[in-house]
Amino acid sequence: MARVPYEDEIIISWVELHRDARFLSEELHRKGPWKGIIAVTRGGLVPAALVARELDIRLVDTVCVTSYGAGEKGGAAQVQGGVQVLKGVSGDGDGYLLIDDLVDTGRTAQAVRQMLPKAYFATLYAKPAGRPIVDTFVKEFKQTKWIHFPWDIEYSFATPIKDGGRAAAGPG
Repeated sequence: MARVPYEDEIIISWVELHRDARFLSEELHRKGPWKGIIAVTRGGLVPAALVARELDIRLVDTVCVTSYGAGEKGGAAQVQGGVQVLKGVSGDGDGYLLIDDLVDTGRTAQAVRQMLPKAYFATLYAKPAGRPIVDTFVKEFKQTKWIHFPWDIEYSFATPIKDGGRAAAGPG
């Protein structure tokens, strides 16, 4: 499978992520009540924790998945649609929220949706290829945009331009 060329990137701040999780929580609150939350690891862990807090949900479980190439194949893991399931959950998801940070190509989302067809699937962010697989999302980004989440980046001192620092890429 060919990689999508990324033309652009965006950095999601902790403040933005928290605001988007609260917005998502408002919508999910109107659709509840919920039996619990199932987070899609690893990206769904932080959004699931935020939604759990906002909706006062104490039952939080995980579906642990990885795409080929991200980890070693083997062991007792199941393989579904190019996605390795390291840990599933029992049942069909009825009454549960399934939470992830992003639906991108949809490969992971399709595998998880097959495992839990009755769960309500919510993500913070969606790209066009994966959007039809989820039930709701907060923001949509172009397929060619690379998204940096706050847990993937580190903040560091920026040298002033007059002292030899470089400006970040401008709006474009």
